[in-house]
Amino acid sequence: MDYIDYYKVLEITKSATEAEIKKAYRKLARKYHPDLNPNDKEAERKFKEINEANEVLSNPENRKKYDKYGKDWKHADEFEKAGYDPNQQQYSRQQQGNQSYTDFSGGDFSESDFSDFFNSMYGSSGRSSRSQAKYRGQDFNAELQLDLAAAYTSHKQNLSVNGKNIRITIPAGVENGQIIKIPNHGAPGANGGPNGDLYITFLIDNNSDFKREGNNLYADVELDLYTAILGGEIFVTTFDGKVKIKVPAETQPGTKVKLKGKGFPVYKKENQFGDLYITYTIKIPTKLSAKEKELFEELAKLRNHE
Repeated sequence: MDYIDYYKVLEITKSATEAEIKKAYRKLARKYHPDLNPNDKEAERKFKEINEANEVLSNPENRKKYDKYGKDWKHADEFEKAGYDPNQQQYSRQQQGNQSYTDFSGGDFSESDFSDFFNSMYGSSGRSSRSQAKYRGQDFNAELQLDLAAAYTSHKQNLSVNGKNIRITIPAGVENGQIIKIPNHGAPGANGGPNGDLYITFLIDNNSDFKREGNNLYADVELDLYTAILGGEIFVTTFDGKVKIKVPAETQPGTKVKLKGKGFPVYKKENQFGDLYITYTIKIPTKLSAKEKELFEELAKLRNHE
């Protein structure tokens, strides 16, 4: 397996933080996503490489192993049990059964001799044992964009992940930036090992008239001047249809009203919803007729004489 510098793949430095890794991955994943580069084999290769780099570097434990062992990071546990340190190119003194192994730091032992030495440590069957070891497949990471209305209801959606089409159920109430795990839909394991998992990050686009904060929704509702003064009934739009509410007489601009249970569904809690908070704004009439102006002037005089 050729060595791939995952830091160069994501165009970051070795000192990059987790947030910087995530930001770099999202930027490049969008740039090379197959949906944006149809029939582009090079973009497809880059996309797979970017996902592979992110799967390793976004996991702190895997990143630590990669920094130390490079392309052989998956075998880090075996190396450490054997006492192998690639930075020192040596084995520490250790015991294996009744056999003793000495420190090679002062001898001619080199990294190229490692496989033979490893084989001798575990006997004549060492190479065979290693080749038969079961390894878990790598995890995959993907992003899925939804608009707010789609996130309101549970639904099924088809995804293309690493060349495979899968159908998943998206529970109502997912939030922007939320990550869910789809077990066993990552890379296949080696030698019969288990598959990795698929982690999906949701990006929720809000192109509605509502503002979402957790499970609650917020919206401005415009009242005409006459309804605000005299009171009446209006219909308010929610994600669950229109709701009729009463407006008290002399309602002031900025008045807030809570519609209980008309907010967003609570994630994975059936029939539980947040609330919808509406704030009234008052629409001042324009293009008044001569008669309307006369009536408003009479009202003004009445108010001024009180």
